[in-house]
Amino acid sequence: MSSSVSPSSALFTPLQIGRTKASTESPPLPPNLIFPVRRSFPSFRVFSGKASSVDAELSTELDAVSSFSEIVPDTVVFDDFERFPPTAATVSSSLLLGICSLPDTKFKSAIETALADSECYEQKDPSLRLSCFFSRALVNVGADLARLVPGRVSTEVDARLAYDTHGIVRKVHELLKLYNDVEVPAERLLFKIPSTWQGIEASRLLESEGIQTHLTFVYSFPQAAAAAQAGASVIQIFVGRIRDWARNHSGDSEIEAAVKKGEDPGLALVTKTYNYIHKNGYKSKLMAAAVRNKQDLFSLLGVDYIIAPLKILQSLKESITYPDEKYSYVSRLSPGSAMAYHFTEEELQKWDQIKFTTAMGPGAEQLLAAGLEGYVNQTNRLEEFFGKIWPPPNV
Repeated sequence: MSSSVSPSSALFTPLQIGRTKASTESPPLPPNLIFPVRRSFPSFRVFSGKASSVDAELSTELDAVSSFSEIVPDTVVFDDFERFPPTAATVSSSLLLGICSLPDTKFKSAIETALADSECYEQKDPSLRLSCFFSRALVNVGADLARLVPGRVSTEVDARLAYDTHGIVRKVHELLKLYNDVEVPAERLLFKIPSTWQGIEASRLLESEGIQTHLTFVYSFPQAAAAAQAGASVIQIFVGRIRDWARNHSGDSEIEAAVKKGEDPGLALVTKTYNYIHKNGYKSKLMAAAVRNKQDLFSLLGVDYIIAPLKILQSLKESITYPDEKYSYVSRLSPGSAMAYHFTEEELQKWDQIKFTTAMGPGAEQLLAAGLEGYVNQTNRLEEFFGKIWPPPNV
């Protein structure tokens, strides 16, 4: 997925939708739109220069690290879509805004079809009509993506429902029905839900029905542990954002405990969560996002998925690993080492809402709130734009 993403191995990573200038009637193109893609980076073969010698195959650093974790690009321009076919995708309010900003894309008709939907048209309440358009647009674009990628499509669940468990469940059921109507099977889908307590509870209920969930905005161990206990298919932790918060704030006991040990708090959370999942036999896959440099990436080797910026991947691709250096890369995370990790009784507790709310520190609370605000703003902007252009031509 970021990304992006993964899981059969859908990975979710942001894609800048394109370079085309937006029309004056469209909203500005938002940065870092979600759209996943994975590239295949070949090994280099180097000739020794001696006629009697054979070619020596040299791996890149990217080849070396990819043997430990799934590594995917964080940002790719839309122009690269055909050249680097994606394996999975995430459809979101950001992606829809980007599509609306461009005069012509292969997904434009999916949105126009959503705006012409008769069931949405019949909604008398304008807010319900716009929400209906939003859901239809997500599914129509998601269905187009499902026809283009072999992996799964993760669909953003309206962030305005982040504190409404049953609202999230109803919305996922609605989206799932719409996907069924356009013949996209449930096994091709994930539903991306914010990691509030209510979102985690919704994930638990949905996973019990066999519906796969992708919990995002995880910034603390209580969130990660509760998500694993809920059976979330994917848990996404933003390493760099936690570090950024720690540099500029204080008062979060979980973050300060990691710093006191000389650890980076974002990397420490990924390590702790990975060990928790594997030591306790949970099914969740772990995704590390907001990776800022190569050292971050090396420190995360062994985690299921790492979303890395293109500049890091380009550096890894251009760095040759000679045969005698291949074994200097080590898996920092492994099921075996997880068994030796010690957890306190408090950390191994069964999480409920009171314990969860009490244990979440100010870092996670503030980062979660900021993430939700961004998602809500994007959704509101999108619906406002839909309201301005509806009804579309020929309707």
